[in-house]
Amino acid sequence: MSGVHFDAAAIRELAKILRETDLTEIELVEKDSRIRVARQITVTQVAHIPAAGAPATAAPAVAAAAVAEPVSDATHPGLIASPMVGVAYLSPEPGAAAFVTVGAKVSQGQTLMLIEAMKTFNQIRAPRAGTVTRILVEGGSPVEYGEPLMIIE
Repeated sequence: MSGVHFDAAAIRELAKILRETDLTEIELVEKDSRIRVARQITVTQVAHIPAAGAPATAAPAVAAAAVAEPVSDATHPGLIASPMVGVAYLSPEPGAAAFVTVGAKVSQGQTLMLIEAMKTFNQIRAPRAGTVTRILVEGGSPVEYGEPLMIIE
């Protein structure tokens, strides 16, 4: 990168914007230069357990069951989390076959689904080869940044 100089203050400002807006990536292009600032996501999921209406003796069992499943999806090593806010699509177009189904073997880089954000369809690709064991979203449903989408083992 000899001869190319970037303004460190501008990069810090872009990083600050990422934090303040919960974006995962910002790219700035001017003439012959390009700055791309991106960040990793951390998935945190909280289970809400209703307190009213359950007998006191049943509460611990309900709590354990309600908390165990979401935490295992959110911390699963094969978790594919949404890199953006948008609408998830499991097939390339309405009426077409899904990109993948539960039990499908996938290869690294294979398209798993699309997320539409600001009229742009973004391919969500497999980070590694494996088998799709769970699909955690429905086609056409809105997804949030960091939301669990799929598990590949």
